[in-house]
Amino acid sequence: MLTAMSMAVPPSSPQGTPGAPGRGDACPGALRLHTADDGALARVRVPGGVLNVCQALALGTAARELGDGDLHLTSRGNVQLRGVREGCGGELAELLSTSGLLPSPGHERVRNIVASPLSGLDGNSLCDVRPWLSALDAALCASDAARELSGRFLFALDDGRGDVAALGADVTVRATTDGGAHLSTGMVRVARSDAPGAALAAAEVFLEAARHEGDRVWRVSGLGLPGDELAARVRRRLTAAGIPHERRPAPTGTVGGPAPGVLDGALSVHVSLGRLSARQWQELTGVARTELRLTPWRGVVIPGAGSSAGEAGVSLGRLRAAGLVTDDSSPWPRVGACVGRPGCARAHADVRADAARMLGAAGEHRSLYWSGCERRCGRPRGDHVDLVASPGGGYRISDTTLTSAALPVEVSDASHVPAALAGMTS
Repeated sequence: MLTAMSMAVPPSSPQGTPGAPGRGDACPGALRLHTADDGALARVRVPGGVLNVCQALALGTAARELGDGDLHLTSRGNVQLRGVREGCGGELAELLSTSGLLPSPGHERVRNIVASPLSGLDGNSLCDVRPWLSALDAALCASDAARELSGRFLFALDDGRGDVAALGADVTVRATTDGGAHLSTGMVRVARSDAPGAALAAAEVFLEAARHEGDRVWRVSGLGLPGDELAARVRRRLTAAGIPHERRPAPTGTVGGPAPGVLDGALSVHVSLGRLSARQWQELTGVARTELRLTPWRGVVIPGAGSSAGEAGVSLGRLRAAGLVTDDSSPWPRVGACVGRPGCARAHADVRADAARMLGAAGEHRSLYWSGCERRCGRPRGDHVDLVASPGGGYRISDTTLTSAALPVEVSDASHVPAALAGMTS
């Protein structure tokens, strides 16, 4: 991770600050807070999900002293603080800056980078993507053009195993078996040493295309440009930048996130619905030797904590006692939810409470995502069951793996959800 930099920290407020000219993006950050029903919300970008212990402690302090005490993990491995009290935006910014979590105020919302969380820890990496992560983050913070990226634009750095490559990022770089790296946006292979520069070049090409389409094109999927034309433009930019490349199809094969338990050289836990209490965060930082890696699947990997069987057992016991999921047979990794009521004014239900109360409805293989309204914030990619709360207290249920014309299923009361799920067959 980048070290702290000396700088003047601009003030922050729940009302936020203006975005980049013409971009119209209101995505919250650490300096631009969002006003929710439970208070102000701050979203702290954590590139690659990597936090050293000092940074983790600083986030815990911020949540405890400035927010509601909890830390909320996002589907991009970032951290949200909720219930941030009025008038403390400057104090939050100073705390984050001092700990190295805010290296560039002008880029703090665009440092959206997911990276394979087990990279360099087990035998399934084709390369360690940590050097890519540091280089891309530094390049983003040094780029004036990158300031115009929306807070929704996402980079993914995959070590070849195919985990974060499946997350639908705007720019994905994936290590290849021949010692190179595949750049998704240009459909090309580049040298591994050129991977960070190629990723930034692809993002700058997106910005140029987006400027011609209005102020609400925040992601590659929103461009009216055909994919092959965007790829051609990226290849031309790589040529102009002196980055050698050759056209290649994307690597195939994907996997999910790390399972809870003891892994090679690390421990892995899942955080139920992404919400970490002060005690849970304290236990995680207490077990960590040097760093924590937050995952896009709302989990935490702790490198080095499982270096011996005895130590791993004790540490895992501490984390289990704190309420973290350490058993890979638990249904919790297959269940997600937005914040719902009472934190969100748009929500029609307390979806987190419903998800917890009906945890068994997930079954052994089915993944469920509970949403308080039609926006379905944080909804995962891939096959899953969508449960969207209705104004009358029920849910509309649809399963992406099913093709029945009778779907979606409507239930008038939340208590009918388990029966409706049991009745769904492929």
